[in-house]
Amino acid sequence: MRLHLAIPSVLLALLIAVSGVAAVARGWVLHWNRRSVYRVRLYGWGQLVVAFALCWQVVFGLVINGPYVRYWGAASGVAFMLAGLIVMAVGQRPGGRRQGSGTP
Repeated sequence: MRLHLAIPSVLLALLIAVSGVAAVARGWVLHWNRRSVYRVRLYGWGQLVVAFALCWQVVFGLVINGPYVRYWGAASGVAFMLAGLIVMAVGQRPGGRRQGSGTP
């Protein structure tokens, strides 16, 4: 197992999961995403799926050592990641109806 890859990946997944739990439970989103997120809880569920997919990638990419198991585990992790990103994108506002001036 490659700890120099696994530990930062799991920490990143933990941060994403904490943000997702905050969005689902309290309706809270990080301040740089507040303007663009329209459906907060849906966005939070997408973050939770992305965090799960990242942990799935770590387990099947770095821990499991079967050639076909490793391949299919990593491929399904990519599918989970894509599904989470799509759910997060659905939770955001469309680009044309953005509120505010558009400058930070």
